[in-house]
Amino acid sequence: MEFTKGHGTGNDFVILPDPDGTLDLTPGLVAALCDRRRGLGGDGVLRVVRAAKHPEGVALAGEAEWFMDYWNSDGSFAEMCGNGARVFVRYLLDRSLAAPSGGTLPIATRAGLVRARVEGADVAVEMRRPRLYDTATATLGGLTLPGTAVDVGNPHLVCALPAALELTALDLTRAPEVDASTFPSGVNVEFTTPGEPVDGTDGHVLMRVYERGSAETLSCGTGACAVAAVALRDAGLDTGTMTVDVPGGRLTVTVTADACWLSGPAVLVATGTLTPAAL
Repeated sequence: MEFTKGHGTGNDFVILPDPDGTLDLTPGLVAALCDRRRGLGGDGVLRVVRAAKHPEGVALAGEAEWFMDYWNSDGSFAEMCGNGARVFVRYLLDRSLAAPSGGTLPIATRAGLVRARVEGADVAVEMRRPRLYDTATATLGGLTLPGTAVDVGNPHLVCALPAALELTALDLTRAPEVDASTFPSGVNVEFTTPGEPVDGTDGHVLMRVYERGSAETLSCGTGACAVAAVALRDAGLDTGTMTVDVPGGRLTVTVTADACWLSGPAVLVATGTLTPAAL
């Protein structure tokens, strides 16, 4: 089995080329691939398959040639992954499987069509505008924090920390407790603190995230979009650009009237072959 390893601000993925959709990818195989001691290690798997060859992508085959079949590291599906989409696009371009047309490159995902553009070393992807739709709480140890529920094609809960609590002090070795009735399919939980002003943007936020199906990760692209939307709202803005720092690096999020652009580095670090039977 061929593979490539890539990451976007430390959010890392095992990329599997499967253009005709013939690979028997199972939850057990995905979990084994993502095992950091016995497998290749990763926050998830990106299967590169033609939209026309995947049952969840065929409806978008007329608009995008490639479908991003994204799996969490525990073998579950996710509707969307912002950093994954950026790494997916980097892979398509690096392997000459696609080229931007009119400045953008469309890809199909479970959350719908995503468009990407290349900005030097960075890749930006256009996703749906985040929708702030409810309030809820997350409990971490003995700490319960209010938060804002956000839909970015997948569910998020953005919780701002009290000024006296350091972001680095949070113990994210266990999943935060949330209301299952509000998030029946689980939720990604982001914890935030304000950062110092960054020139050319409307604000700066630092965040950590516990991703459903993957535990704490160094970065979450859709989470950064959710965090940026909440920060803009709290600043009294409906649109704007936010700098979002994650443990793995820096992302830039621009929220427009009808979309959200996520921009940052996308890097391919290794390619090779593996023996599935050995996992």
